[in-house]
Amino acid sequence: MNKLAIFLIIFSATVLAQTVKPLSPLEQTLIDSTKAIPEAQKTKNTDLLKRTLTDDFRVVGSEGRLHGREEFIGDAADGTLKEYTVYNVHVLPVSDTSAIVTYDAVIQEPEGDFDVAPRYQYFSDLWVKQCDQWKLRFQQATPRRPID
Repeated sequence: MNKLAIFLIIFSATVLAQTVKPLSPLEQTLIDSTKAIPEAQKTKNTDLLKRTLTDDFRVVGSEGRLHGREEFIGDAADGTLKEYTVYNVHVLPVSDTSAIVTYDAVIQEPEGDFDVAPRYQYFSDLWVKQCDQWKLRFQQATPRRPID
């Protein structure tokens, strides 16, 4: 390799390293908590969901219907979520006690179900801080169109 190519590689790596902002403690906490929700659904860990969801938790499913906390936990107990991938996560603090987390997800549910969720979805979560613990209060899933 010539010296110019080596210089360009090192320069590019340095610029890239400087443009990637490290996550704040709040961002890291909320991203970890956000990823824990589908993991709990996948592993049928309803105890984690009961601790993490607020008592008045609501979710708008990808089909556009409103569901309550007990239905959400019941679906997790049934184990309908088989695989998931969460990516492109963004945290938007709203106040000291609330934040919105948005992310894309790839979902896999068992084949043959008549109401299988769309494979590609976009999520918006509202997290609120209660007694020094972040809890999920609201979630909305939006199916991604093939052209998105």
